[in-house]
Amino acid sequence: MTTNPRSGPIPRDPNIPDAFDVYTVVVLRRPADAPEMSDEELDALQARHLAYRAELRRQGVVVVNGPFDEQTDPSYRGISIFACDTAEAARLSDGDPSVVAGRLAYDVLEWWVSAGSLAFPLAGRPVGDRRSMPDD
Repeated sequence: MTTNPRSGPIPRDPNIPDAFDVYTVVVLRRPADAPEMSDEELDALQARHLAYRAELRRQGVVVVNGPFDEQTDPSYRGISIFACDTAEAARLSDGDPSVVAGRLAYDVLEWWVSAGSLAFPLAGRPVGDRRSMPDD
């Protein structure tokens, strides 16, 4: 609880959960300057991209991932939730063949959701970190 110098303690906003589960999210997007490729090159690259993501999933580093559809910004291509910190997720995303080829770029972020609101039963272990919102 924070303190207002004039009136004392400020009550915590009741709309803020007491605890959050924090996940590492990678959003893949098509950069404006993505190189042109033939259909055959794109098919081969997509196969390598999918194989890379599947391997990260087998290793337990990626918990869930998939493409977007029906979005307002067509540059957004897909999302992954990682079971590691943001630095490791960025390092692993740098190795994605589609990122290496310049056909995809990515954004890494922490996503805070109300504790217990998401479950990943296929992960086989807890995902994310349980945290509280700082009082300041």
